[in-house]
Amino acid sequence: MTGPWSAGIGALALAIWIYLLAFRGGFWRARERDDQHQPADPLTWPSVTAVVPARDEADVIARSIGSLLAQDYPGDLRVILVDDSSADGTGDVARGLTGADRLEVINGAPLAAGWTGKLWAQSQGVARAGILPEEPPKYLYLTDADIAHAPDTLRRLVARAEGKGLVLTSLMAKLTVETWPERLLIPAFIFFFDMLYPFAWVNDPKRSTAAAAGGVMLARRDALIAAGGLEAIRGKIIDDCSLGALMKRQGPIWLGLTNRAISLRPYQSLGEIGRMVSRSAYAQLHFSPLLLAGTVGGMAIVYLAAPILALTADGPGRWLGAAAWSAMAIAFQPILRLYRRSPLWGLALPAIGALYTLFTLQSALETWRGKGGMWKGRAQAMANG
Repeated sequence: MTGPWSAGIGALALAIWIYLLAFRGGFWRARERDDQHQPADPLTWPSVTAVVPARDEADVIARSIGSLLAQDYPGDLRVILVDDSSADGTGDVARGLTGADRLEVINGAPLAAGWTGKLWAQSQGVARAGILPEEPPKYLYLTDADIAHAPDTLRRLVARAEGKGLVLTSLMAKLTVETWPERLLIPAFIFFFDMLYPFAWVNDPKRSTAAAAGGVMLARRDALIAAGGLEAIRGKIIDDCSLGALMKRQGPIWLGLTNRAISLRPYQSLGEIGRMVSRSAYAQLHFSPLLLAGTVGGMAIVYLAAPILALTADGPGRWLGAAAWSAMAIAFQPILRLYRRSPLWGLALPAIGALYTLFTLQSALETWRGKGGMWKGRAQAMANG
């Protein structure tokens, strides 16, 4: 590629990366972590009820629920597992755990119209927490059935929530990077999420940006009720970020990275990760073909143009492309360090971006075929979701 076109495209790609590095909330630095600026312990520890929706999670439920029952939380803690029509004995495995006197397993009702499966199961656990014989809890610990929690996770979350007056405190669980598809794609998943929702902006009460990570969310119960409860987001595919937006209208929220909560869900192939991404990618674009086209074009300029120019163009186009490629590789370094990956993976970000673009197209195709938002055998994407 030669001539002014190459220089113009290269300049545009570089300008975009300069903006992202300098003016996008410092997302790429990955500075918002739960081991930074931890508030002191509160004088009294409020009551907490953990709510865990589960559907066919027998392979991980013992480790997940076991880690909740093993929390070193000084206050009152109860755990409610909502068994969402599991066919693999998930509930029975949980009932047999040590410490199950603090655990209640309830069988979820059939999926109600207009609800996504996870939110429907979660809402039943939240309702149950409000009518326990004891006083209703101050906080609801909303977590997934495939997350393992370090013993001090809840204690630190509550200390942060109490110390900062937060209505929602959320952690991005550490995902596994054992298989080669995980090593290729998982760190970028965190990178792209932080780019979409810069954590510093999420945590700034003066900004409207809101998000949460569904694996670990500590919600103040009264604020959730005031916001309309989970019913207010019942059809949302991206339920965690929808909850973040809902709760930020009630008060400050906080989202950070952690090594304390770990995902137990491995991904053995590119296809498995692709299905995980495509479940919600088109919903992120509000099911809009126009936004889809713009996203594909934007991804081509932001990620693919730079290496193509650096390798094929002449003159200014080559150097501008090389500079943009270097900028994106630099931006990727903090997340790579968090996941203990080689810095050379930064050079692969264009190829990784191309794969995520394909996953987004796959998400749109699945939605058009009536199979969008597929989760545990349920197609949940809705045009109004």
